[in-house]
Amino acid sequence: MSTMEALSNTDITVEHFEPAHQSLRIAVVTETWPPEVNGVAVTLSKLIHHLGNRHHSIQLIRPRQNKQDEGLEETNWTELLLRGLPIPRYPQLKLGLPSKKALIKAWSTRRPDLVHIATEGPLSWSALQAAHVLRLPVTSDFRTNFHSYCQHYGVGWLTKPIVAYLRKFHNRTAFTMVPTTEMKNQLEGMGFKNLKVVARGIDTQLFHPNKRSDVMRQSWHVKPETMVLLSVGRLAAEKNLDLSIQTYQALKAAGRDVKMVFAGDGPMRASTEVKCPDALFVGMCTHEQLATLYASADLLLFPSLTETFGNVTLESLACATPVLAFDCAAAGEFITHNTNGWLAHCDDRQGYIQCALEITKNSSILKQAREYTRSSIEHLGWDEIACQVETIFQRAIELN
Repeated sequence: MSTMEALSNTDITVEHFEPAHQSLRIAVVTETWPPEVNGVAVTLSKLIHHLGNRHHSIQLIRPRQNKQDEGLEETNWTELLLRGLPIPRYPQLKLGLPSKKALIKAWSTRRPDLVHIATEGPLSWSALQAAHVLRLPVTSDFRTNFHSYCQHYGVGWLTKPIVAYLRKFHNRTAFTMVPTTEMKNQLEGMGFKNLKVVARGIDTQLFHPNKRSDVMRQSWHVKPETMVLLSVGRLAAEKNLDLSIQTYQALKAAGRDVKMVFAGDGPMRASTEVKCPDALFVGMCTHEQLATLYASADLLLFPSLTETFGNVTLESLACATPVLAFDCAAAGEFITHNTNGWLAHCDDRQGYIQCALEITKNSSILKQAREYTRSSIEHLGWDEIACQVETIFQRAIELN
């Protein structure tokens, strides 16, 4: 029997393997991106790169950061750089300028399956308009409490118009992703629709307890038993820094052996240095430096009330350093009081200070909390978060 005859008499089964997920062409619009250092830039970068690793094609649209900025051009990754202006008080950040015509032209030439908008500035509003002209599905992120910041900068009268703009912006998208259930409930009460809760991810390999450094602690001139208090973030009014300072001063007045370390920079640095002359100010840090800082500290003080999430909460817990925060944002969802950290009732300043006094009575209290910190956030790896976002993207495309 010939080979062909043998084959003709043999049942051949060809297995058909469905791909794990459909590869998408995703246009991502943002007005902040690394090397800019802020929570939005960092977390969005992590998410988008993980989506790229899941075989999606990414077009990143952002303001040009400087004259030398040419953007990347790689397989399944392109960058469209548009005009931007420095943001007042934060000149290292750019605000994208309206670019509707440029986006319509770009998306008419190479049509994306979906547009995802991460910020709400002029560039992003242009993207929303362009997407509607081209009938493209759009999703968005709610990442920054601009309306809450108004109270800290003496322009509280802007709160209502800002909320109205944000509501109009996000309600024109298929879905808006928010980082906590608390934020979802708050925004729904203000008329926002189609909200989906997606927590921020955490790089559990980078932020790890094994980054604890005796060498770093020695450079701070502290004894092994000294309790190091850490503050991470912009040195700005919206971070409630005065309460961190008051807490530190109360602990010193009570005779606690404590050292205060501030990581970050901002408009309040000079005044904070005057109020806290014996504290250590390390300035802006790389993520690698931050991981060592977290792990080498003993308690993160995080009294901010303006966060939509608060990435520092997860970063600190991943490094096995417990957190003292108010019962809101990420802290309210991922900290279990008296287990992996401590929570004070929102805006109860005396309660926050009193809690700090209680938990620093004995160093064993902080050491015990370290045993539960990392396990409480290990499920928040970026692969899992990217999978959740991918599902929302697919649903938005189906509904378009």
